[in-house]
Amino acid sequence: MSKNKLILILSLILIFQTISFSQKNFLRGKVYSNSEKKEVSLPFVNLYWAGTTEGVVSDENGNFRIKKISQDSDLKLVASFIAYENDTFLIKKNETFVKIYLKSIKELDGIIVRERIGGSYVSKISPIQTEKITIAGLQKLPCCNLAGSFENNASIDMVYSDAVSGAKQIEMLGLSGVYSQILMENMPAVRGLATTYGLAYIPGSWMESIQVSKGTSSVINGYESTTGQINVEFKKPENSEKLFLNSYVNHMGQVEGNLNSSYKFNDKLSTMIFLHAENSNEKNDRNKDGFLDMPKMSQFNFINRWKIKGIFGGKANTQFGVKILQEKRDGGQVDFDKSKDFGTTNNYGIGIETKRYEMFGKMGFLINHSMSIGSMISLTRHEQNSFFGLNNYDGKENSLYSNIIFRKKMIENHNLNFGASYIFDNYNENYNDSIFLRKESIFGVFGEYNYDLHSIFSLIIGLRADLNSEYGTFITPRIHTKYNIDENTIIRASAGRAYRTANIFAENIALLASSKDLIFEEELEEEVSWNFGVSLTKDFHIGTKEPLIFLVDFYHTRFENQVIVDLDKDISKVYFYNLKGESYSNSFQTELRYKFFKSFEIGTAFRWNDVKITSNGKLHDKNFTNNYKGLITFSYSTRFDKWNFDLTSQFNGKSRLPNTENLEEKYQTDNFSPSYNIFHMQITRKFKYWDIYVGAENLTDFRQKKTIIAADKPFGDNFDTSIIWGPLVGRIIYIGLRFTIK
Repeated sequence: MSKNKLILILSLILIFQTISFSQKNFLRGKVYSNSEKKEVSLPFVNLYWAGTTEGVVSDENGNFRIKKISQDSDLKLVASFIAYENDTFLIKKNETFVKIYLKSIKELDGIIVRERIGGSYVSKISPIQTEKITIAGLQKLPCCNLAGSFENNASIDMVYSDAVSGAKQIEMLGLSGVYSQILMENMPAVRGLATTYGLAYIPGSWMESIQVSKGTSSVINGYESTTGQINVEFKKPENSEKLFLNSYVNHMGQVEGNLNSSYKFNDKLSTMIFLHAENSNEKNDRNKDGFLDMPKMSQFNFINRWKIKGIFGGKANTQFGVKILQEKRDGGQVDFDKSKDFGTTNNYGIGIETKRYEMFGKMGFLINHSMSIGSMISLTRHEQNSFFGLNNYDGKENSLYSNIIFRKKMIENHNLNFGASYIFDNYNENYNDSIFLRKESIFGVFGEYNYDLHSIFSLIIGLRADLNSEYGTFITPRIHTKYNIDENTIIRASAGRAYRTANIFAENIALLASSKDLIFEEELEEEVSWNFGVSLTKDFHIGTKEPLIFLVDFYHTRFENQVIVDLDKDISKVYFYNLKGESYSNSFQTELRYKFFKSFEIGTAFRWNDVKITSNGKLHDKNFTNNYKGLITFSYSTRFDKWNFDLTSQFNGKSRLPNTENLEEKYQTDNFSPSYNIFHMQITRKFKYWDIYVGAENLTDFRQKKTIIAADKPFGDNFDTSIIWGPLVGRIIYIGLRFTIK
């Protein structure tokens, strides 16, 4: 045996002995509510040793891990939680695991006690760095849909894709949202032709939580997810409110209404209906360029979901549902009249009509105490008919997604997930007089090994192989690891590969609304990338019950191939070709969160981006990507959460803009956008069944003044709606009402 191998073996033995010894210094456990004589886990419960300030908070599943303050004597552990009786538990000196049960307080002095949960938190359990945005976090802003849910989030930027359609996109780690996988309860939600407007298809009132994972994700969900994953959890029929109503109106004439209703037939069968309707019919042109700042829009959205528990002898659960969406957008010049101007050069207009139908189903089956099977399937039909001036674009998509997962619990601390997936996409797109057809069939198999040493050390190693009918075989390796240095310090690391097929028209809709010619220099290939990340989470106890939470992370993304959208080569044309050179992103972020006391919380964050791409033969900054972002949030609640006050401050750095030096001088733009600040504020008053909220987005009314190049000549060669780097509409004042029957 070589000397190096001997040193490696001895080092591994020493590490595992150290970890094993450290387990004895900790108490692990889980907190439950026994108010209904059954075990229901309680998240975010405060636990601390009696007579000290040494404590922890249980995670989202009620699990906790706390360091013992003594190894030689019994200890007393105090547990406290809003709406539950405080209690003290005797912990024997040799105990390493305990179950805690708390008694519920239904009402206090005639006032319903509402659980005060933080707006967001980073999981201390998951090896993958995951931030969970709770219902409380979603209600700090109006959050009309998924697109508006990240204004107070440091990791995700929201940007407009163009100046006429109202479409919003996200950015993560300095890259476009198309490189982030967006899921609905772990099934594909925003992909394909839904990429452009899909964030608006998920109303905020339907959401129970959002999980934001940075970096590469699990191989179980496919080979996409270059920069991260956003998973939206909808409210569940078995534990949701019986009736929830939400209405919203703003001073620009946008009106929205939501209805959620659940019904539990018995302990096994439950159902839920979601309804959403919105309308915006006002004509607003604040910058006086003759174009609507936002298109007139109407949307109807519906879901009916069912859940059946305890079938097949109590070993299986299933859920299924349907979704229907219809949306219409009309914009362009203020004087555009479709009945008179469509197909002419009288006035410029846009029109987008979308119909979308989905069916989905899930089933979980417990084979025995150590093995289970889960399956998911969804069918999607998407139709879009649109025109942008004299350009016409129609798209149709039929998609099938299926996934089957076997979960095997092996020996203690070791688990294995393996399975297979199948995806079929059929696209039929028409742009002016050209037809683009694509059928893509993808069969994949995957395996994922999980090792978890009592939440001290976790390791996930995943590998999947996919056969793509268009591009051949993809091999996707991924790894995640987490190590708890102590009860207050966690480090994580990840690495993995990702692939993606570009949908040129859906992802570049702003170019269709401009007078640019689209030039395809070569056959476009699959995009291939690698992502590497490391993060640190540290809790500092500075004399108060709640710790100061410090987070820092760094992620590097590098492309082997990328579809380049070249706006610099010729201002009147857009060139599409495969990457010839380097393309990468470096993203560094640091964050502090602190509760000065139970009802007052401050969060600060700063992110720096270094994103480079090779286009027109040169390596330069990526267009429209801010070089930094700062964020400060304040949240204050009065006693019993009667009043909530929330303030969000954004500080956005400059971004590189496409070269316009060949245009007439009056149409030229600067090479870089200016830095700018945005402020949002909301006040909420809560009653027993009602919530009333009022607020303002973009308090200082900052707007990008020049949003359209050559707005005076919309059918000329220089017309361009795609150079957007800031807000389009300025200050928005709104009021809303929520009504809930539990």
